[in-house]
Amino acid sequence: MNVTLSFYKPEHLDALNGFVLHEEDKKFSALPQDVLTQTIVIRDRYPAVILNGDRPVGFFILHTSKETISPYSNNAFAILLSALSLHAPHQGKGYAKQAMLQLPAFVKSYFPWCDEIVLAVNHLNHRAKHLYQTTGFIDKGRRKIGPIGEQYILHHFL
Repeated sequence: MNVTLSFYKPEHLDALNGFVLHEEDKKFSALPQDVLTQTIVIRDRYPAVILNGDRPVGFFILHTSKETISPYSNNAFAILLSALSLHAPHQGKGYAKQAMLQLPAFVKSYFPWCDEIVLAVNHLNHRAKHLYQTTGFIDKGRRKIGPIGEQYILHHFL
């Protein structure tokens, strides 16, 4: 397994457009093709790709806009992680775990001012919550109501 993180590049587009999600995951995350176009044109959003070798296996977005982050954290030096998805055929192989373990160094290298990564995970998305908590994210008790119910706000302090 050769997992690395990269910001989105046009050569990733075909692979990302081919992503599929398991039925269960569709209620918790968006497909890259559904969010990529708007992400590319909005300032302060940084689409990123999880690669196995040179093949995209996952996708997420980093947000630096204070307006976007404020419902999740009062920290002016936080960054928000959203829209994490893994192409269905690549789930269960450890790619997401490796990516989340690499995320703090990736964020620090491109956003040196950042001292916290924050995210929201639906209370019913047990697999994702487990992934985040085993890779250094902590639950400080903050909650938010999302599109399909309560979300846990998790923090990774850098």
